[in-house]
Amino acid sequence: MGEFTGKAGLVTGAGSGIGRAIATGLARRGAAVAVLDIDADGAEATRSTIASAGGTAVAVTTDIADEDSVRSAIRQTVETFGGLNFAVNNAAITSTGQDLTAMQLTAWDRIIRINLTGTFLSMKYEIPELLRAGGGAIVNVASNGGLYAIPQAPSYVASKHGVVGLTKVAAVDYASAGIRVNAVAPGITRTEMFDRVDPGAETIALQEAATPLGRFATPDEIAEAVIWLCSDHSSYVTGIAMSVDGGRRA
Repeated sequence: MGEFTGKAGLVTGAGSGIGRAIATGLARRGAAVAVLDIDADGAEATRSTIASAGGTAVAVTTDIADEDSVRSAIRQTVETFGGLNFAVNNAAITSTGQDLTAMQLTAWDRIIRINLTGTFLSMKYEIPELLRAGGGAIVNVASNGGLYAIPQAPSYVASKHGVVGLTKVAAVDYASAGIRVNAVAPGITRTEMFDRVDPGAETIALQEAATPLGRFATPDEIAEAVIWLCSDHSSYVTGIAMSVDGGRRA
């Protein structure tokens, strides 16, 4: 369980949901984890959970859509832990029920700025630190919406397709430097955000019936895939977008 002992990294959007599960899972395996989130209270709650279990973490309030904020957060991570060995870019927002022709440009720009540009900015400042460390791993949390269409979600689907494409380019460009870059594409996952949306029992039943495993994912199940891609167990894996969706894409 100490496979990440001596390693340090960061997780964006780690104040809740999948990001919190990733951060706590990495910490349980010995990693020192910077918990980045725009929600300062959420980030601190995750840090506290890790610390209470005997792990090492720091909470860093970060707006991934703001370059100065990202640069500062990664600098703080490196100053705190002495380096960077892995990074998980998970922070994102969702958007559904949008007709493309009726969508306002401001709404489009917000999704693209956070989901795609935010991932780009994170990688822009993570990669130099990984190079200084002699290599490492980046995992970008995309979505099955980055692999195929979700009706009435043009900006979200476009942003997640962009994340998958960015992942592949970085994987090719930095493979020779010892940096592996992969993406995870979760299916529907029961997070706090999902519960807040509350699609209704009928919709949930229909979606579960359309999933071969017959249920939605838990945040911990997505986290396990991300952690594997961060670890040396996936040392020959780079440039992929791994579906973790209960067979939905199949």
